[in-house]
Amino acid sequence: MSNQTDSRQSSADKAGQEQIDPAPRRVLQVAAAIGASAIPAVDAFAASAPKDTPSAAIVPFRIAVPQAELGDLKRRLDTTRWPERETAGTDEQGAQLAKVQALVEYWRTRYDWRRVEARLNGYPQFKTEIDGLGIHFLHIRSKHENATPLIMTHGWPGSIVEFIETIEPLVNPTAHGGQATDAFHLVLPSLPGYGFSDKPTAKGWGRQRIAKAWGELMQRLGYKRYVAQGGDWGSVVTTEMGRQQLPGLAAIHVNLPFVVPATLPSNPTPEEKVTIDQCIRFANNGSDYHRLQVTRPQTIGYALADSPSGQAAWIYEKLAAWSDSNGNPESVLSYDRMLDDIMFYWVTNSGASSARMYTENSDLTFNSVPLSLPVAVTVFPGEIITPPKHWAEQTYSNLYYWNRAPRGGHFAAFEQPTIFVDELRKAFARKHTA
Repeated sequence: MSNQTDSRQSSADKAGQEQIDPAPRRVLQVAAAIGASAIPAVDAFAASAPKDTPSAAIVPFRIAVPQAELGDLKRRLDTTRWPERETAGTDEQGAQLAKVQALVEYWRTRYDWRRVEARLNGYPQFKTEIDGLGIHFLHIRSKHENATPLIMTHGWPGSIVEFIETIEPLVNPTAHGGQATDAFHLVLPSLPGYGFSDKPTAKGWGRQRIAKAWGELMQRLGYKRYVAQGGDWGSVVTTEMGRQQLPGLAAIHVNLPFVVPATLPSNPTPEEKVTIDQCIRFANNGSDYHRLQVTRPQTIGYALADSPSGQAAWIYEKLAAWSDSNGNPESVLSYDRMLDDIMFYWVTNSGASSARMYTENSDLTFNSVPLSLPVAVTVFPGEIITPPKHWAEQTYSNLYYWNRAPRGGHFAAFEQPTIFVDELRKAFARKHTA
């Protein structure tokens, strides 16, 4: 999804690409929806006292959606005006009527927002102003004092609820099949314009600014050394944090690596051909949502702000397309979990503001973003693209961990929290440097 390098190609490069790409150049420019070296020694991750100045105020926060808003939601769901059934017998025209109606019927009659609200309120939540914008985040410290500080960033159409099932295993590993050395202090921020973070009122909150804000957040919390993780937009932001080499950032883990070479091989291996075909498929039949949100986030925002069923369908379609579920997200995510995420968009009215993330990062592609700090990668089989390891080795000069997970897709932590936790434990297993 990201490339900060020049994607222009010479005529010779284009000619070589055309041999394998029926949509030359567009493949490399399509925007996404988003082991050797050791990680620093254990004691390098100890936290210092948080800064305590008026400009760095960290204010406790609780989610408390007014009952009147939930009543209004129920009224809107009750009076949904549905379109006619799709004329195709598959999902080729988008989210299918029967499936969206079933999800909305559950939302209307059985879903309980207070359940997830109470669960999130059981964890320490805060807001702090960074660069003029209020950022909402969870900050859960492990009982293991030598735990590794870890900031994890969600994507679209995701939210911090993607990480709920991973919190306890990461923070309290000894109660969840791990060792004390597997423990993390977790920081889970909501992206600007998402969830309970503030909505930018002016242009300029792209990945570069968010990356710097995340670095400031970790410093403000007193973490001298930390690691970062992300998928989708989270991978974009985490990669940018690594590219900027933020002070204190020791290593990153991503589950959507940006490693596609600027010039595709003219005689690709079978593994490379798979990824090239995935890029072509995404460019031709999977990225129109992206173009819409890049160019017209305000226009789609009116529909998403007014219709909860429309917001549900907009997100459900991506859960179906990008999860490792053969187009049936109900097989890996319950209605409750899907609606927990959808509600984060509805109760905060963030359909338009979240879409503006695409406008702010309209130059993104799958192209490689070279990094020199330690990088760990897990490729999940249902991801939009599943690149070969040697592309990552060409991109990351310090690729110290690489693995292909047995199950999971674009929403890795959401779909397969146990596998995701195991991958982070392995990826950030701290080794002592000489």
